[in-house]
Amino acid sequence: MASIRSARWLVLALVVFAAAAQTQEPGQIPPGTVRTGPFVWDGAKWEPVETPPPPPPAAAVITVAVAPPPLPVYVQPPCPAPNLIWSPGYWHWGLGGFYWVPGVWVPAPYVGALWTPGYWGWSSGQFLFHEGYWGPHIGFYGGVNYGGGYMGIGFAGGAWNGGVFAYNTAVVNVNRTVITNVYVNKTIVEQTTIINNTNVSYNGGPNGIQHQPTPDEQAAMHEAHTAPTTFQQQHLTAARSDPSSFAKNNGGHPTNLAAAKPLAEQKYAAPAGFKPPPQRPLTELAKAQAPPAAVAAAKTASAKTAAVAPAAARTAPKPEAAPPPKPAPKLESAAPKPVPRTEERTAPRPAPKAEPKSEGRPEEKPAPKPEEKAGPKPAAKPAAKSSEKPKTKPEEKPEKKPEL
Repeated sequence: MASIRSARWLVLALVVFAAAAQTQEPGQIPPGTVRTGPFVWDGAKWEPVETPPPPPPAAAVITVAVAPPPLPVYVQPPCPAPNLIWSPGYWHWGLGGFYWVPGVWVPAPYVGALWTPGYWGWSSGQFLFHEGYWGPHIGFYGGVNYGGGYMGIGFAGGAWNGGVFAYNTAVVNVNRTVITNVYVNKTIVEQTTIINNTNVSYNGGPNGIQHQPTPDEQAAMHEAHTAPTTFQQQHLTAARSDPSSFAKNNGGHPTNLAAAKPLAEQKYAAPAGFKPPPQRPLTELAKAQAPPAAVAAAKTASAKTAAVAPAAARTAPKPEAAPPPKPAPKLESAAPKPVPRTEERTAPRPAPKAEPKSEGRPEEKPAPKPEEKAGPKPAAKPAAKSSEKPKTKPEEKPEKKPEL
């Protein structure tokens, strides 16, 4: 009986709960209660909420046991439009090994955004790739001197000046007919440059760039970052699908080093609370200098990198010394060929000319004739003629002389 009563009470409770749910007024739902679906209760009614975009996929961690090739040297294409940020070329890794991703101009995803390039770093006996990102400030990119403003620490190629990007033409190439917001500042370029004579493309490890993050770089690393745009990912995919971009095919010297056209634009929201730097006169940007910590770090990294680079530096001049021995054998092989020819040609020519002239000038003429005929091959023929002539001529000459 007790079980039957409990079952009845359970059924009655379900019925009452269902009826209450149907007749319940919205005001009876506690404020802030979230209902199933993209709606939220604001205290008076359900409000639709935009579904937040899915977080960007986490970049796959790439580790390899071999070092990336040295960075190639190339000319930066001119910036064709305002507010484009330079993304330098770099070596990436695929199933076919290292391949070159060309440098390219990229529209900033929001006003004030700066691009921190990716880099390879030595870690626990392997090389780990750190993906690049967008952010309010330039972060740590291993101290790798990519050029184009990325001299090793920060970015010396320009700065946001209000809502427009100003370019430092001391190190950045721009189209002057289209871009007029420019200035020249060589000091900050020199202050942030980490000297890398071997063009090594990774941080730390054997012969790598010996640079640790500065306080400003560490702070930028912990800011809100935006992943590469969709068009940057497509640019990466296009490079990976090009067989000529792989180091195994180009020997570390890719032909497509930089893209001539910029990528398409893709807008993102700026980090919460971020405001772009205020506008300043271009003359101030031309006189701006790097923080003292960055200047000291660049000098220290240059000295340490040079100290660990002798092994790589020794291999660098070898290809320069190799070309000289190649032309050397060509000169030697070419020299012996003309030498015998000139000797053969000069030997017979002066011999007959010098002998008759030297003997013809003195009084006796018959002497040169037997010598000329005896020297060459037809020595037998002149022998008979010379024997007959000298007999008659010398006999007549002495007979005439005493008569006179």
